[in-house]
Amino acid sequence: MSAAETQRPFVTQLRSRAGIVSVAGGSGARLTVRVELQDQWDTVAFEVASDAPVTSLKRAALATFGLPGVPAEDYVLKLRGVEVLAEGESVAESTARDGSSFLLSHRRRRPVR
Repeated sequence: MSAAETQRPFVTQLRSRAGIVSVAGGSGARLTVRVELQDQWDTVAFEVASDAPVTSLKRAALATFGLPGVPAEDYVLKLRGVEVLAEGESVAESTARDGSSFLLSHRRRRPVR
């Protein structure tokens, strides 16, 4: 394990894809967070600036999960079980810390077939 990997929060190693996706934008301190897409049961680690808007993390997550053409408004990001309502605010203002986990899910419930 390299020195860079040992400095990452432990939660980024749990059931995540290999590697960390870097989110462009922002100039603040870098945070490593996880985003899990509920529909696919897939988790990806992201490195994002603390002053980057939550919307940029959400769009990067949708693109990484293979959903680039889907409107971002159809999905919600939740942190600690609560929807992040002010997506224009920074990641730090959403109270995310290094190692936080976000849940990305559909805004509306969908029937199970």
